[in-house]
Amino acid sequence: MSMSCKDGKPGCLDNGKYVRYTPDQVEALERLYHDCPKPSSIRRQQLIRECPILSDIEPKQIKVWFQNRRCREKQRKEASRLQAVNRKLSAMNKLLMEENDRLQKQVSQLVFENGYFRQHTRDATLASKDPSCESVVTSGQHHHVTPQHPPRDASPAGLLSIAEETLAEFLSKATGTAVEWVQMPGMKPGPDSIGIVTISHGCTGVAARVCGLVGLEPTRVAELLKDRPSWFRDCRAVDVLNVLPTANGGTIELLYMQLYAPTTLAPARDFWLLRYTSALEDGSLVVCERSLKNTQNGPTMPTVQYFVRAEIFPSGYLIRSCEGGGSVIHIVDHMDLESRSVPEVLRPLYESSTILAQKTTMAALRQLRQIAQEASQSNSTGWGRRPAALRAISQRLSRSFNEAVNGFTDEGWSMMGNDGIDDITVLVNSSPDKLMSLNLSYANGFSSVSNAILCAKASMLLQNVPPAILLCFLREHRSEWADTSIDAYSAAAIKVGPCSLPGSQVGGFGGQVILPLAHTIEHEECLEVIKLEGIAHCPEDGIMPRDVFLLQLCSGMDENAVGTCAELMFAPTDASFADDAPLLPSGFRIIPLDSGKEASSPNRTLDLASALEIGPTGNKVSNEYSGSSGCVRSVMTIAFQFAFESHMQEHLVSMARQYLRSIISSVQRMAIALSPSNLGSHAGLRTPLGTPEAQTLAHWICQSYRVYMGDELLKSSSERSDSILKTLWQHSDAIMCCSLKALPVFTFANQAGLDMLETTLVALQEITLEKIFDDHGRKVLCTEFPQIMQQGFTCLQGGICMSSMGRPISYERAVAWKVLNEEENAQCICFMFINWSFV
Repeated sequence: MSMSCKDGKPGCLDNGKYVRYTPDQVEALERLYHDCPKPSSIRRQQLIRECPILSDIEPKQIKVWFQNRRCREKQRKEASRLQAVNRKLSAMNKLLMEENDRLQKQVSQLVFENGYFRQHTRDATLASKDPSCESVVTSGQHHHVTPQHPPRDASPAGLLSIAEETLAEFLSKATGTAVEWVQMPGMKPGPDSIGIVTISHGCTGVAARVCGLVGLEPTRVAELLKDRPSWFRDCRAVDVLNVLPTANGGTIELLYMQLYAPTTLAPARDFWLLRYTSALEDGSLVVCERSLKNTQNGPTMPTVQYFVRAEIFPSGYLIRSCEGGGSVIHIVDHMDLESRSVPEVLRPLYESSTILAQKTTMAALRQLRQIAQEASQSNSTGWGRRPAALRAISQRLSRSFNEAVNGFTDEGWSMMGNDGIDDITVLVNSSPDKLMSLNLSYANGFSSVSNAILCAKASMLLQNVPPAILLCFLREHRSEWADTSIDAYSAAAIKVGPCSLPGSQVGGFGGQVILPLAHTIEHEECLEVIKLEGIAHCPEDGIMPRDVFLLQLCSGMDENAVGTCAELMFAPTDASFADDAPLLPSGFRIIPLDSGKEASSPNRTLDLASALEIGPTGNKVSNEYSGSSGCVRSVMTIAFQFAFESHMQEHLVSMARQYLRSIISSVQRMAIALSPSNLGSHAGLRTPLGTPEAQTLAHWICQSYRVYMGDELLKSSSERSDSILKTLWQHSDAIMCCSLKALPVFTFANQAGLDMLETTLVALQEITLEKIFDDHGRKVLCTEFPQIMQQGFTCLQGGICMSSMGRPISYERAVAWKVLNEEENAQCICFMFINWSFV
């Protein structure tokens, strides 16, 4: 333990038990801890030299201080996490108790009404048999008074009447049983869940409800939710046409809202709405809305070309202040999306409450939780970017992709003639406003030569392949479907200077490295940088290969999530990743058409490329993948955008059609290879951690370490191979294996190793051993390599190495040993970097 020294003597000892530090020393150590919480021994010695006030303290004492400081920080974070969980559980418990009280009252009311109707039916039966009672019954009908509704028209009084009715109907759904709510499949309430998610059963249209806790004040929550385009990616625009204040301090707004169509096979939707914001007597804040129809005698809005007018039934947000800070929120979405206007095969997409819950209701709560987390954490995330800036980049990617899929004429899009061979649609946009919105006119501060945008798009029906599996394959194995020369052309087209049309170069680049940039709380969406190494735009002109960077947005990769839309969008960029850089995204969107839960395992995304090469005589799959999990239908929408010079239009249209046809062919081939029927017959598609090969390698690594080092690598582990692999995977030190080749490449790494190299298991095999060391490190490695092969192991002193992203990493020491297989032949070399940290 470390204590502050009051007598001013630096680093003094107290009876040989405690090391006391002066306030100045503690302040200096705290500054150092903020810069580097886990310094290596070399770094600690450097700190002592750079900070004279620490010169009287031994390096071992400083090491202990940092260990204690990290322990206190960990305890503080854990205490904060437990307090947050406790607040969330308390709020959820209160919600459940209120729901239970409401249900009990509803049951009592139903019992009373049931008894009343039984008595009324019995009396009516007796009256029909007794003629003397006929006059009584008949006379009673004349005394029935029809309730009088307040005026309902476009006047303020009429709009207030509609608003109050909307409020009452919304509250009956949010806190009552006006809709029969059932728990959404796969969504169980608990401390780690997003909230209590329910969907409708047997009501008109589709409906979803979610109750949850967010760490924001009610007024801030209402402000964010009313800005629908900021969190609902399918929302094109919300125009507030009129605002009327009410006597109770609320507001009535008349809105016109447009939603993008998710595919090229259906038109977009629009809504004519009334939104009512008000405060209840208990202090709760309510924002509710409903569609205005001609039957209400309210204000009308004429239909808009290319849009189908849909209807929102009373929906909205009930926001309550929570004890200890934050808000408890009820979100209800209830819509009729006019499924009759789309092809029959797509109607499940518009008739699924589960899809509505995932895309709209839960998206609202996720956005609130994301903003609350960003407000409570540091101001910067990956690559020094603020979370709001990264979120804005994600929204730009999604919005531009949606605009390409829909191709609205008011955005400047015009359709090119179809060649009649297939259903590929080609659009061209040369609107100056469009170019300005994408910053193409002034890329990098200079005028760009590209003065038009082309979009080639198509949709296709997929059978029996889960969207998450296909998306993971497209993400991790870009070389199976992408043409690298077109990637290079797309990157060059948004920059200054002329660019020629690409030739064919599928799969011809040096490698693909996926660099994580940011992700949301539940990892349902992640923003990445894709580095395509060694692409040459014009190799025939002698241009040297260069790297191309893509910003990539992935979502829907959780195969267990029900009704989730899987999306992969990417746009060429440069190494600066400026916030205002031009973004012209292309990509894929896969939407499930069956709301039933797919029973396949979420761990089937291993080396999927092998499935495309293995024929019917390939290896047998294990039992966990042998059964067919039923037909899974989904619709995939593909859209690719290209910037170009107007005189190249004819050639680029032909190239784009041909490129999209090749992508569709590749996707169809992948879908067949990834279908459960093929998986059951010949493809062993599992994650690397689930393969027998990985389990065997983990056993060899530990056994060889024991032989050469005379100690156990894993201090506590059973003899089971899967348990050894799991323990090795979770080891705190970075453990990685490289091949025994002239140019060694990494073949395996545990989680700490992947974190240290800032890569993934798929991209790991593109990283060479010499790439992570500097010149001094490579010289040391060359000197020690013969000792590894002869003696079987070596110990390396602490030093500096580099991640795949070029970030320097310090490590206290490293151990390398030869891994032997069952025949005692050298299989690979294993490295373990101890106490590593980013500098």
